[in-house]
Amino acid sequence: MRYRLTFIAGVALGYVLGTRAGRERYEQLRKAAQRLSENPAVRNAAESAAQGGREFAGKAYHSVSEKVGDRVPASVSGRVRSLRERSGHNGHGAGDDWGTTHT
Repeated sequence: MRYRLTFIAGVALGYVLGTRAGRERYEQLRKAAQRLSENPAVRNAAESAAQGGREFAGKAYHSVSEKVGDRVPASVSGRVRSLRERSGHNGHGAGDDWGTTHT
């Protein structure tokens, strides 16, 4: 019984000290990440990467839409159209008939 109480007391003490040290380390990491995200060079690099990703996604979208054409289910094409209308980016312009069935 005595050994169990000693073990339990050791676990409790280790937990409390570890939690406190872990919280301090977490705060240090959080502050370092915040400083890094506020760095102008990092912000510029992140924005240029995001812009490049948007351009690549647009090119991929056009390439896929040309190859897939009218083989897309109506539910999917309707969702894509509504997303484009909501975002204000119409891809090929007002005459775009991507995803529609040609009869």
